[in-house]
Amino acid sequence: MKQISSKLKTHANNINLISYNNGRLVLNIIFWSFGTLALLYVLLLGNMVRNIVERRSLETGMRALSSEVGNLELAYLSASNSVDLNFSHSLGFKETKTIYATRKSLGFGNVKVLQNEI
Repeated sequence: MKQISSKLKTHANNINLISYNNGRLVLNIIFWSFGTLALLYVLLLGNMVRNIVERRSLETGMRALSSEVGNLELAYLSASNSVDLNFSHSLGFKETKTIYATRKSLGFGNVKVLQNEI
């Protein structure tokens, strides 16, 4: 048993799973991936901040446009209240005589209509 364990120890000492060059390569890969992830994080965070600032400026513009629309609606309502029949007559408009169309006046008086006809 001692012979097998000593042979195993000498064999394990001779096997070097990660050499110095391979360890350096793994360390470089870890550093490069960490740097890439940090760069992506900064880019995404900057993009989110830019979107938030842009949204706030658009909300400010929206409030300004909303108040302008309210002022225009108020001007429209005050102008529409000043329009009446006398004002329209002064502009040259006149009332029309209303004529309603009936079946006889359209010439359908002599035509027989069948029920449930498609």
